[in-house]
Amino acid sequence: MLHHFKKKEEDQARVDKFLEDYRADKPARFTYADIKRITGGFKEKLGEGAHGAVFRGKLSNEILVAVKILNNTEGDGNDFINEVGIMGKIHHINVVRLLGFCAEGLHRALVYNLFPNGSLQSFIFPPDDKDHFLGWEKLQHIAHGIAKGIEYLHQGCDRPIIHFDINPHNVLLDENFIPKISDFGLAKLCSKNPSLVSMTAARGTLGYIAPEVFSRNFGNVSYKSDIYSYGMLLLEMVGGRKNVDISSEQNFNVLYPDWIHNLVDGDIHIHVEDEGEVKIAKKLAIVGLWCIQWQPVNRPSIKSVIQMLESAEENQLTVPPNPFHSTSSTSTGRLISTRRPMELDVIQE
Repeated sequence: MLHHFKKKEEDQARVDKFLEDYRADKPARFTYADIKRITGGFKEKLGEGAHGAVFRGKLSNEILVAVKILNNTEGDGNDFINEVGIMGKIHHINVVRLLGFCAEGLHRALVYNLFPNGSLQSFIFPPDDKDHFLGWEKLQHIAHGIAKGIEYLHQGCDRPIIHFDINPHNVLLDENFIPKISDFGLAKLCSKNPSLVSMTAARGTLGYIAPEVFSRNFGNVSYKSDIYSYGMLLLEMVGGRKNVDISSEQNFNVLYPDWIHNLVDGDIHIHVEDEGEVKIAKKLAIVGLWCIQWQPVNRPSIKSVIQMLESAEENQLTVPPNPFHSTSSTSTGRLISTRRPMELDVIQE
């Protein structure tokens, strides 16, 4: 028991040392009493994820906030230090701004602006669900905004940042549906050239983790790992449904959506109102397919992704090969897919 409390004191001392070095022109530091007051005694829970619960709060009548109470106080404080350290340096319209934090005893919290529309996950619906589907124009703007946020992280910061957890739950939408990338607990600051990143363990959300993060047999971990996650997110936005079937932490199926090639080949199997929307849907699908190529070298950079999204015509984009299944060429050069789920095992280093 004594060892337990001594370890806690050491963890807290390390967090305090980091925060002491971090004070100048950085997010505000709140006490736990402040956090309780801001949230009205944790009156309204907005949601709960793997890292903790999020509560509605108010700094003033004009400033509404979301307060994430971290539940990993049994850890060594690395995720907390990581998120505060990275978020305090970020200023971009498509990335969440950290307003403040709390590190008092075992209590750790992060304070962000409140985004009334919540996460993108709440708006992923099939296109034929007219009561909930956002529309192709709005989806295209959201996809473009997320890509611009990733571009800022990869190329616009003093040191490149790889997020490692791009997924619909970690994209928040403001009142105008402008997307904001959030949750930097797993992010990694890189050297000036993030083409090769040192990793000791797989990190991220199953279904969005790039193959090379599981096994170096697929290539080196790099900023292209975020591109894969973005591609899976993009295809879910277009199809309005999950592309993965997670049966356990050690084993899951990536379900290659049959409708994607039907869409890009012109045999539309999703609801599209007019020709302009067909072009948007096909463009988003083609970009998503490029982003989820198995080998990192075959995926585009985020700059190329943005160029594809901003291109006027989807027929200017080449359709990549099916990344999930064995393929063979016919005499006409078309690809034949086995259309089966691919099972991916987590490979330990």
